[in-house]
Amino acid sequence: MKKLGFGLMRLPLIDPENPESIDQDQLNRMVDIFLERGFTYFDTAYLYHQGKSEVAIRKALVERYTRDSFTLTDKLPTWIATKYEDYEAIFEEQLERCGVTYFDYYLLHSLDVKRYAETSELGGFEFVKKLKEQGKIRHIGISFHDKATLLDQILMEHPEIEYVQLQINYLDWDSELIQSGKCYEVATRHKKPVIVMEPVKGGYLANVPAEAVKLFKGYHPDLSVASWAIRYAASLENVFMVLSGMSSFEQMVDNVSVMENFVPLNDDEKRIIKEAVEIIRKNVVIPCTACRYCVDGCPRHIAIPEYFAIYNERKTFGPTPVQVSYYNNLTKEHGKASDCIACGQCEEHCPQHIKIIDALKDVSKELEAED
Repeated sequence: MKKLGFGLMRLPLIDPENPESIDQDQLNRMVDIFLERGFTYFDTAYLYHQGKSEVAIRKALVERYTRDSFTLTDKLPTWIATKYEDYEAIFEEQLERCGVTYFDYYLLHSLDVKRYAETSELGGFEFVKKLKEQGKIRHIGISFHDKATLLDQILMEHPEIEYVQLQINYLDWDSELIQSGKCYEVATRHKKPVIVMEPVKGGYLANVPAEAVKLFKGYHPDLSVASWAIRYAASLENVFMVLSGMSSFEQMVDNVSVMENFVPLNDDEKRIIKEAVEIIRKNVVIPCTACRYCVDGCPRHIAIPEYFAIYNERKTFGPTPVQVSYYNNLTKEHGKASDCIACGQCEEHCPQHIKIIDALKDVSKELEAED
């Protein structure tokens, strides 16, 4: 199986303000070229696109191709269940949404210290083992957002886990917050192949500062900046699959072109990436990946990822009236950054462990001052 997977988290939209408005025609074209080039791995989840990702991939993939021609991964949203029976109801809904009778890979979604404890108490691990015994899933895995010591504990206590999905990219490799490198080493020590998520860090590593772009283009004039991030993750020996959340046909073409005949990074390329990391770290202020876990349940309906993107652009490239205009347009249908009541639910769900409440205060000072 080729190492590039289609992450169905940031699909093309007809209305950029509506995550449910998936451009089905464009998605169909993307699926077609993905399969034509020999790639087969698709990754969705219960809450992606507010529940519409699973339906969209049924229409684009399941209803148009034979089941043995693709690999489909889904995830159990561990934070939604309050009792064991919830797992069963959610799983059956996922099968129906996707139009399949089994999933090739099924992951306990986004485990951290709190969700691990809750999932253990409710019987989540027993549930996925039962699914495998019944033939409803082929492989058991987890996606993980916490410290390497916890991952080590989970893998020791649950040897039935076959794969681990981790956030790995060249910017987070040495991060003490994300611990990409340490978590990778733990998974490798336990002999668990790794599936990589966020290799381009929510698009940030496709839009790096000009100084870093010059480094990349100076060595490979014809390769995209994003391709360096994809190849970095794929070059790791224990990486089984690299997911890319492709949101346009053009991104799909770029990714499959690079990964169709994958060539691992050489020593010169690794050195260039280290130099780029130093440049990028001087510019990124809020390390948001736009996963949108923070948005669901926000009592003020604040467009947190969008506000952070505007703020980061402002800090990276300098202030412009357009940034304030974008912000003001968003606040017509969403709460302002200053509307935050500091309830904390966003921080509880943030895989990047961003101090969102404090960051929203910074956004408010920067963008609402010019309102």
